[in-house]
Amino acid sequence: MSRSVVVIGAGAVGLISAYHLAAEGADVTLVDARRTGRGAAEVNAGWIVPAESAPVPGPGMISKSLKWMLRRDSPLYIRPSLDPTFVRFMVGMWKSSNAAAQRAGFEAHLQLAHGTIRAYDDYRADGLDFELRHDGLLMAFTKKENLDHHLTNLDLVRRFDLDPHVLIGDQVRVHEPQLSDRVYGGIFFPKEEHVDPNALMRALHRRLLELGVTILEDAPLAGVKQVGQHLTQVVVGEHTLAADAFILAAGAWTGPISRLIGVPLPVRPGKGYSIDVEPFPLRSSTNLSDAKVAVTPLTRNLRLAGTMEFGGLDEELNQIRIGAILKAPTVYFRNWQPPLHDLSPRAGIRPMTPDGMPIIGRLGDLENTYVSTGHGMQGITLGPGSALALTDLVMHGHQPDVLKPFTPDRFTKAPVLRRQSSLKMQSSADPPSTSLFDGRRVSRSRTAQTHEKSRGSL
Repeated sequence: MSRSVVVIGAGAVGLISAYHLAAEGADVTLVDARRTGRGAAEVNAGWIVPAESAPVPGPGMISKSLKWMLRRDSPLYIRPSLDPTFVRFMVGMWKSSNAAAQRAGFEAHLQLAHGTIRAYDDYRADGLDFELRHDGLLMAFTKKENLDHHLTNLDLVRRFDLDPHVLIGDQVRVHEPQLSDRVYGGIFFPKEEHVDPNALMRALHRRLLELGVTILEDAPLAGVKQVGQHLTQVVVGEHTLAADAFILAAGAWTGPISRLIGVPLPVRPGKGYSIDVEPFPLRSSTNLSDAKVAVTPLTRNLRLAGTMEFGGLDEELNQIRIGAILKAPTVYFRNWQPPLHDLSPRAGIRPMTPDGMPIIGRLGDLENTYVSTGHGMQGITLGPGSALALTDLVMHGHQPDVLKPFTPDRFTKAPVLRRQSSLKMQSSADPPSTSLFDGRRVSRSRTAQTHEKSRGSL
């Protein structure tokens, strides 16, 4: 008999996870508060770049973030807040901003992404129709010190057979003729890839339907039921779903959902933008590394993506930051004129964690509930490895060693205390409190509130 699994969240990680579970024989139901593949899943740069997957916290981040906070058009913006959860998150991020922690996280990401390049070829072989290009990735630098900083961990990249090429001066312009004389040098990774993320999300949706997956869209989470150490039901929209296992893959909305379930996780939103413009003849994806802008050449257009805003769960557009993204290529490319008309910039919210690493594994002391979130800007890169490892855990009870660095236990230190009846479904006699999930309200019982107070929150 097949194992029934409900996946909560239909972004990149949720879609890819549902695909691998269904391929393994699970009876999968995928739910989301809006349509599948929205937000960061479709707004991202589409990069498959294990070589560029170091965690965000690293050496120099504290000084840079303080300096950038004074600039309205900077690559990083932190909206000041005295909310205790926000303060704890930022303190945790700053504690992780050191070379040793970043290197350890980078190595863990490289391990998790091992096989990612092959995975996307396998998806296409299975009938998924999306643009996939094997052109490599060029990191371009205008400042020598920034390039030198990225040389530190190239030994890790070489150990994983990603073959980096360091190009200085005219070498980098021979490699990419569109680069201007202001570019000091670059690092080229020939084995990296990129996709059209919009096409990938649509292809995954279609293939899931072919595999028999039930997809419930516009179905916000409204309640949960737990008995002992098992989640037994979730209410999404007008549906009540029971299953053998549940996976929380709700991206930036994991924070409020995990609090609803009773195992709060420190996942905060990190907003980024993308703008599609007319095609530009680049040989590969290019990282304008000093400006923190990703440039992706696609058949239909050129995509510019960038910025990191730590604020709230909103997708509002900041025109000053969008203007900075459009202007950045003028320094790096010859004859670049920022487009002024027919632009449709979009925002997406990435799920960020204090140490810059995903959270993957069994959730707290719940025996049948799992989480895969916190992939930050690496959802496309780390999605296949996360899904393969989590499928092994959910379907066979085997936790691969590759998941050890990403255990939720690093943020859920104490066992969760529950009453015998645990969290109950909302009833008319039990006035609700609310928490936010994708702009909608999520109900939970007073029992849940009492439980959370006893548990504390991260």
